[in-house]
Amino acid sequence: MQKNDKIYVAGHRGLVGSALVAGLRREGYDNLLLPSRTELDLTRQPAVETFFAREKPDYVFLAAAKVGGIYANLTQSADFIYENLMIQTNVLRAAALNQVKKLIFLGSSCIYPRLAAQPIREEYLLNGPLEPTNSAYAVAKIAGIEMCNSFNQQYGTNFVPVMPTNLYGPNDNYDLLSSHVLPALIRKFHLAKLAAAGNAAALAADERRYGVIPDAFYANLRRIAAAHGRRLPFREGDAVGNAPLAKTTAVELWGSGQPRREFLYVDDLASALLFVMNEYEARELLNIGSGVEHSIRELAEIVREIVGYTGGIVFDATHPDGMPRKLLDSSRLHGFGWRPRFTLKEGIHAAYASYLKGT
Repeated sequence: MQKNDKIYVAGHRGLVGSALVAGLRREGYDNLLLPSRTELDLTRQPAVETFFAREKPDYVFLAAAKVGGIYANLTQSADFIYENLMIQTNVLRAAALNQVKKLIFLGSSCIYPRLAAQPIREEYLLNGPLEPTNSAYAVAKIAGIEMCNSFNQQYGTNFVPVMPTNLYGPNDNYDLLSSHVLPALIRKFHLAKLAAAGNAAALAADERRYGVIPDAFYANLRRIAAAHGRRLPFREGDAVGNAPLAKTTAVELWGSGQPRREFLYVDDLASALLFVMNEYEARELLNIGSGVEHSIRELAEIVREIVGYTGGIVFDATHPDGMPRKLLDSSRLHGFGWRPRFTLKEGIHAAYASYLKGT
């Protein structure tokens, strides 16, 4: 890319897109196309075609998508498959028709089979059944990969599908009903710390900023407050009600804590995407990961320490775990010279600092 090239970042206000825009600007790329969702609805084909025909972007980063954790995937599967199929179909076709020089399509590591051999290589795609808790999202992203390959073959486009591992960082989604595991842990331990201090005002402010605290977890917070000699206000729908509260300081988390996951700080992904756009000449599927994994239990303990909550952790194994293990083999990208910069603890410190600032 040249500094004056016209670059369209789809999804620029999300976790990935905002980090990418910041990275582009740091590198001197200022000719950015950044329409808001109200200005450009990517699920509407005529609007997307009109935008591409008018603006003629040279390069495209397709980071717009509907994403979420296990609960959101289970309860909104139709929305996940519909919105993601529509977004990528419209953008990829418009990019091909308007001769975009290069496009990067962002998928997710959940595209791979549930029981794929570890670490997961790019060629393991479609070698086994998907994880049921996110299959709708995964099928949509797999279709996007196939679309990239098909457009490249038929029309000679330069569309590169990349599959990042689990991401986190500033501008993450902290809604406890739709967030991924790491931002959910940051928020849960922060709320537990506030509950232990009996700080109802701070809890209310957090709820206004990051979304409703579900009744079941609010009940957990009331038990934590009571164990510290504090009391949080009763609210309608609170499962605990006015009954005596259990003496526990444990934060209740979904699953067994045993699944293993790999995490990548979003600024590292942004640097990887710029590297791929400028240096990667092939068009094959490319994993982007850190190469380091942790169990969910280990992750929870790290987040608890960084947030500064001193109570315990209890895992509820009646809730689903998702894939038992998910570690990407990113040796192809690493072999070209790109490596992540942030350790997990460094990234979580930065993410929590951003959370406290509300960014």
